[in-house]
Amino acid sequence: RRCGKRSDTRRERRDMGKKGKGTGSFGSRRNKSHTLCRRCGKRSYHIQKSTCAACGYPSARTRSYNWSVKAIGRKTTGTGRMRYLKTLPRRFKNGFREGTEAKKKVAA
Repeated sequence: RRCGKRSDTRRERRDMGKKGKGTGSFGSRRNKSHTLCRRCGKRSYHIQKSTCAACGYPSARTRSYNWSVKAIGRKTTGTGRMRYLKTLPRRFKNGFREGTEAKKKVAA
């Protein structure tokens, strides 16, 4: 048996399951502290604090910090659909004209 080492390793394997913070203990994590946020849609809304860790909801101002430039870039203008802004340069170029039709080209 080589100095009783085999029995020790068996005991260690049995205890490795849920004792520490590592892989084994992840199976017993079943309480959710965060749920989906109504404003940003991320799973960052803390239920007990009732605030979002990502966008700061229900605060009127959106949470952003200059020490995280990458995070600002993920949330900034141009990362979404831009339903209004994407047509603006073209409309500005044409002088914001509305309700007019292009003149028909005469066949030569």
